[in-house]
Amino acid sequence: MSHSANNQNIPRHVAVIMDGNGRWAKKRLMPRVMGHKRGLDTLEEMCRICSNAGVEYLTVFAFSTENWRRPEDEVSFLMGLFLTALEKKVAKMHANGLRVKVIGDRSHFSPAIQKGIVAAEELTKNNPGLTLTVAADYGGKWDIIQAANALIAEGKTQITESDLSTKLMLAEAPEPDLFIRTGGETRISNFMLWQMAYAEFYFTDVLWPDFNETEIYRAFESFTQRERRFGRTSEQLPIEQQRP
Repeated sequence: MSHSANNQNIPRHVAVIMDGNGRWAKKRLMPRVMGHKRGLDTLEEMCRICSNAGVEYLTVFAFSTENWRRPEDEVSFLMGLFLTALEKKVAKMHANGLRVKVIGDRSHFSPAIQKGIVAAEELTKNNPGLTLTVAADYGGKWDIIQAANALIAEGKTQITESDLSTKLMLAEAPEPDLFIRTGGETRISNFMLWQMAYAEFYFTDVLWPDFNETEIYRAFESFTQRERRFGRTSEQLPIEQQRP
């Protein structure tokens, strides 16, 4: 299905919690890990769709600090999948002009994964296309704490909002305009707590491996119906931003 994108109504930065991989597999009597494998293909497809639509930043929650509590074999598979993605998928993304970034606490990852992250970022850093940011071993509270600690280390005793913003993991990107969570849950699960203060939220029951072009455009359509006031009244907005 193809869509003509009206770039004025396309969010500049989309954040996604890719939920439902395990349930997708279970429904098909497959091991949970097969859902994660399929979910990676969906992410690759989503990069293409968002890129074509005019989205500049796509940030996805791949692995939270809480996900280490999952069954050991599942965590092990996820780590292997992450490494495969870094080694194989990134080359394709690079060929398509995408930039790849990874945010989170890298210290718990294997040396091979840490090396793969550095290589992926280095390879794609000058690309002009969509920036895909993968949040891995990431938590919103952790992000705020690490930013505050970085400022304390610089000798700051009073911290302003703009000070903190410069030390957050997504400091160089605009704040997300649209937050999507698939899989039927309606919470943000410690994802980019600071950055999503004014994001528009879109929740869908569709499981991540089934989230396709039609579904992402449904989310975009919902986004265009919102009036983004950022604390102001409707009357204070520029005429072109006011809803009829």
